[in-house]
Amino acid sequence: MPAFVITEVDWHDEEKAKEYRVLFGPALEKYGGRTMAVGAPDVLEGGWKPSRLVLLEFPTMDAVREWYASPEYAPVMRLRRDGAKTNMVALDRPTG
Repeated sequence: MPAFVITEVDWHDEEKAKEYRVLFGPALEKYGGRTMAVGAPDVLEGGWKPSRLVLLEFPTMDAVREWYASPEYAPVMRLRRDGAKTNMVALDRPTG
């Protein structure tokens, strides 16, 4: 069952962002992930006004967890944590 990761990213270090973008794809693809959407969202309701969101899809929640804890993603995660303010959540597709 597909699982999704939603990340709010606000980069403050463009050099780290550039390096991140180069390394991110291979680390993501190794675990079956793919980028579904990236960009500034249209806020339809409420006070949440993220400047940039990223939506990822994985084959399963286990694949999300493997990717997030992987040695391939660790250096990429450090770049993101050092160069951006982020919030990240993962969720399963609803059953039934």
